Amino acid sequence: MPSLAGYSGTPLAKKLGIIANACVVTRWAPNDYAELVDPVPPGVTFEEKVSTATDVVHVFTVEKSRLAEELTALRDEIRSDAAVWVSWPKKASKVATNITEDSIRELALPLGFVDVKVCAVSVVWSGLKLVIRKDLR
Repeated sequence: MPSLAGYSGTPLAKKLGIIANACVVTRWAPNDYAELVDPVPPGVTFEEKVSTATDVVHVFTVEKSRLAEELTALRDEIRSDAAVWVSWPKKASKVATNITEDSIRELALPLGFVDVKVCAVSVVWSGLKLVIRKDLR
């Protein structure tokens, strides 16, 4: 069983809003991602590419430039009611990165995203949930 992300004891899949029959796409996820989100609700599928069926996209990155490209692409690819989780290394993880919670907002807000939730994903990763602003849906 994976170590609990954060301190709440809430399963990660629930924190991320992964519900029954959801379609999830990950980008650059850590090798233990399936273990981190286990258990997932019934009927959840993990796909390689974003489609109109995608409910949640979870992006992991340590590079701001890569994130900028990814968010720009996702803005055009996702359904207007889908969620994008961006995960970046926590400072305490000592993983080299040029991303912070504020830098994610700097990239996301001009694209029409707003952040609505933050959570611990693992001992290494934090997550910020982005959705498309309601007036742009």
